Amino acid sequence: MSEPIASLRSQHAYDLRLLPGADAVLDAVASGALTSPGLYWLQLQAERLLLVAGFDELICLDSLDFVPFGYQVKAAQTTLRRFRGRGLLCDEVGLGKTIEAGLVLKEYLLRRLASRVLILTPPALVEQWREELTTKFRLNDFVTSSDPEFRALGPQAWATFPHVVASLATARRAEHRREITQIVYDLIVVDEAHHLKNRASVSWKFVNALQKKYILLLTATPVQNDLDELYNLITILKPGQLQTPRQFRQQFVVQGDPRLPKNRGRLRELLADVMVRHARSQVSVSLPPRHAHTIRLRLSPDERALYDDVSAFVREQIGTSGSEPGDETEESASSGLTSAQKFTLQMIQREIGSSPWAAAPTLQKLAKRNKMQPHRAQLLALADRAMQVESWAKAEALEKLLLPMVETGAGRDGKAIIFTHFNATLERLAERLRALEIDFVLYHGGLSLAQKDEAIRRFEESAPVLLSTEAAGEGRNLQFCRTMINFDLPWNPMRIEQRVGRIHRIGQTREVDIFNLSADGTIEDYILDLLDRKLNMFELVIGEMGMILGQLAEERDFEDLVMEVWSRARTPDEVAIGFEQLGEALVQARQAYQHTQEYDEALFGEDFTAE
Repeated sequence: MSEPIASLRSQHAYDLRLLPGADAVLDAVASGALTSPGLYWLQLQAERLLLVAGFDELICLDSLDFVPFGYQVKAAQTTLRRFRGRGLLCDEVGLGKTIEAGLVLKEYLLRRLASRVLILTPPALVEQWREELTTKFRLNDFVTSSDPEFRALGPQAWATFPHVVASLATARRAEHRREITQIVYDLIVVDEAHHLKNRASVSWKFVNALQKKYILLLTATPVQNDLDELYNLITILKPGQLQTPRQFRQQFVVQGDPRLPKNRGRLRELLADVMVRHARSQVSVSLPPRHAHTIRLRLSPDERALYDDVSAFVREQIGTSGSEPGDETEESASSGLTSAQKFTLQMIQREIGSSPWAAAPTLQKLAKRNKMQPHRAQLLALADRAMQVESWAKAEALEKLLLPMVETGAGRDGKAIIFTHFNATLERLAERLRALEIDFVLYHGGLSLAQKDEAIRRFEESAPVLLSTEAAGEGRNLQFCRTMINFDLPWNPMRIEQRVGRIHRIGQTREVDIFNLSADGTIEDYILDLLDRKLNMFELVIGEMGMILGQLAEERDFEDLVMEVWSRARTPDEVAIGFEQLGEALVQARQAYQHTQEYDEALFGEDFTAE
């Protein structure tokens, strides 16, 4: 090694980064053409500036753990070159807007054009975003606003951590908004950006007020009701691009019909500076068929009695709380339950639908609370009964389904993922599988990243079963497996969709089977019935469920709507009527989403594909 290079390596090793074109620089150093670290540094910076200027070549592609599609790469290049980092990514659902945004993010980070990044998403997508960034883009330093280390710092955490994924609902809260709007961000990404369609909303005002150099808005439906929504989104990206609201309406909106555009040619030219959109028909992306199977079962007498008694207790407590199940303010429940207690009751109801052992610890903890003192004996009795249950109908149904798959390979190459939400259920199922001498891998949120990687490797290479909590429903691509079993069912349909999306996604080449275990007369049974019968949920494209739920008139979590129906009902007939009404609301929401799809297709067509 020549003396200049040795000196350079010992004194300035942190400056070395091999980028396209750097070979010539290193050759020059080795031949002595450059005689000092300072001259080398200048030459390297010059090479980097040449790359920055054009974005003709994405330097991030060699540092990914996947191969993006060509249209995704082009979308990222268009955003970097033509939009200059301020763009609206509007691909149809399921085509990978997250991938396109991730490519832009990674490119800016590698080129050192961005260091402080904020990603805003719906609450249900926060963890999925972090997992995608980690597993696909090798970006391991993103924290979420719910991480313990983040929460421990309070509002000042926003300035402390340079790379954050947070829900928009959390970030816009007053105590956080004050801190965030003081920070200068290099890049902001807003997923499901149609939530910013109203210029008068808190969300729009918050995002518009953020200090940002680059910003990406992601939505499959940029216009849902009228052209004003499009104006509002574009104004966040490039204020003045469409002039003032009044000028925009005069020039581009048919008088008397806010949904109908005029001067389409000029409008297209202006939108082409900020918007890229691909339809499924344009990119030749197709998925194999997906088959859903519902396995309905009856609980044993002791399970049934326990489920009914726990449900009766939950209904009684919520019914006397003096406020709605979804109410988040403790003040309104001063004469009844706090929001934390209602959350606990909802959790117990979910746990008892999974297994008695999942509910028992929560019943015991609730019994210790001062407010529950009058019900302590009842709660402890329920917890004791839960621990003493001998039969387990769901586990027996699982064994009947799983054993033939593992023994004969009938389960699509003999591999199956079993999902449960609760660790206690996971542990009990693990005991059952060990007793059956079925080889399996455990996967849960308590594992380190290295342990998770090892678990997935062993599942792919040898073990026929992956027994997992929701952790494998976030960010992991498991296309080598084609069979999924939902031992228990999340109340949030988007969580169900995320589970399915681990194996039925772009890259899957074989048919997929989804098995749902459903105990008669439980909340999960009603949810599955309305999602399957009313929405044909398992035939939807991954990602569409969130779009449909966003169309519901009530802007509340779906779990809260479910809990309200369940807690208000006093008879099976009342439960059935309540879920039927909720199902009708979902049907109307799907129709509204379909109308939005048709409207956006009529507005944009194939005019905004990446070049």
